[in-house]
Amino acid sequence: MKHLIATTLTALAVSAVPAAAQEITEFRIGILGGENAQDRMNSYECLRVKTEELLGVETKLFAPADYDGVIQGLLGGTIDMAWLGASAYAKTYLTDPEAVEPVLVKVNVDGGYGYYSVGFARKDSGIATLEDMKGKVFGFGDPNSTSGYLIPSIEIPSATGSTMEPGEYFGDVKFTGGHEQTIVAVSAGDIDAGVTWADGLGEWEDGFNSGALRKAVDAGLVDMNDLVEIWRSKPIPEGPIVLRKSLPERTKVMMTALMASLPAMDPDCSYGVLSGEAKGLQPITHEAYEVIIEARKLKSQ
Repeated sequence: MKHLIATTLTALAVSAVPAAAQEITEFRIGILGGENAQDRMNSYECLRVKTEELLGVETKLFAPADYDGVIQGLLGGTIDMAWLGASAYAKTYLTDPEAVEPVLVKVNVDGGYGYYSVGFARKDSGIATLEDMKGKVFGFGDPNSTSGYLIPSIEIPSATGSTMEPGEYFGDVKFTGGHEQTIVAVSAGDIDAGVTWADGLGEWEDGFNSGALRKAVDAGLVDMNDLVEIWRSKPIPEGPIVLRKSLPERTKVMMTALMASLPAMDPDCSYGVLSGEAKGLQPITHEAYEVIIEARKLKSQ
């Protein structure tokens, strides 16, 4: 029944928009970092197939090595759709306000669309708080990650009364390249602690309900019983699914309807694309990210 309803809604949304004079010859989906490239491609393959069937054009997946690869693809017109973090959206908007438009946001199982930056360390390290991290090595994912750098770089200095500069409070501050890399580095003891993202719902032992920790647990990369939470940010607005503004209106409506119906139409596909359990997707607008945009402006000054 859910599949039938979702399919019907998609069909109704598409039929309401006349065929555009401008047609596309292919559609390109960018995948933000967080896992290794092959795992990201595997998680999105089901969406690629559905998109190709819906639009009737070849659909390609792109999983650049870093967040900026997706951002530049959207700005340059070589990527048509992506699920961005709030900070990555802010950078895209500040570079070119006409490049993309946010259309949908993931809704957690509790009905909210917030998540957290979570600091964690190995349980056997003796590190339990930010105070224990003084003089130690802290790992962050990507400079364009909201939870992996932007929010921690604002909130952690406030909590420690110091800065993020290596050698001032922390012995060193390193960029690992992504959420998965941070989790693996902490688990292996290569860095003392790191930050990643999670919805904060469900059980710690499961890696919460969704987020990078949940994906790492599902992939068998980490046992959460070996880790301990040492810090958590204030709630962060979940990043938007964005589409290039210059796409034909019919294409934008079709893809928005497909993404909105995905959790009901194919829960397994949705689980992989949305990094874990989700209630669904709901419309979102630019206004929801103005606070993050202002935060990025302040960091660039």
